[in-house]
Amino acid sequence: MILSRIQIRLVVVTIILAAFTMGCQNNIEETEWQDLFDGKTLSGWKVINQDWDNPDSEPDFYVENNMIVCNTTLNTGGGYLVTEKSYDNFIIELDVKIDNSLNSGIQCRSQVWEKDTITTYVAGNAEGTISKPKWPVGYVWGYQIEIDPSERAWSGGLYEPGNRGWVVTLSGNETARKAYKQMDWNHFKIVMNGNKIQTFLNEIKVLDTIDDMSSSGFIGLQFHGASKESQNNKKSMWKNIRIKEL
Repeated sequence: MILSRIQIRLVVVTIILAAFTMGCQNNIEETEWQDLFDGKTLSGWKVINQDWDNPDSEPDFYVENNMIVCNTTLNTGGGYLVTEKSYDNFIIELDVKIDNSLNSGIQCRSQVWEKDTITTYVAGNAEGTISKPKWPVGYVWGYQIEIDPSERAWSGGLYEPGNRGWVVTLSGNETARKAYKQMDWNHFKIVMNGNKIQTFLNEIKVLDTIDDMSSSGFIGLQFHGASKESQNNKKSMWKNIRIKEL
């Protein structure tokens, strides 16, 4: 079939318009991502101390080489670096590297208790020990995506400090348990969309669950504290933190 000049022009215009539209869509999708960390300052973040023995102290979060860093000091309690803004539905991606002697987590939709509160708590041991602790006013609670370099290897699991404890462990999920890279950078992707929660660790799906406990709150980076000599003067590091609100 031989096309007329008009038909050829229409085909060319259609192709150009399609390419332009696709390019615009890609640009829109890309601009939906926002950096939560500018690589230079802690602007937009604040520290929450959770060291109840030293209430006037603060975890040592600082910026170094385009990373957020927290360095441990022996016999100090934990704390969080949290966003000043609250988030509802989102995808967050970031890279994390911590010493094997430490533990950490990524807080999502988190808050602090406004009064002393008693909850039912499930521990992270093999027995899943249940207790009813009393959390003091100011204690952080909310979804935490675990960073766990220990032999337990539950990185990417769903934990809730200050409230229910372990919600979804990685017990029996051997593929997910092997996704974490010791003493190396690990890429986390977390999806919070309505009551659907998904986590991916180094491109491996770890978690896909439903939970209705929290719908909004701050995002935070956990410093777990140092209670043993082996944890003294060790670093936790985070970089490439970006978010797409849904």
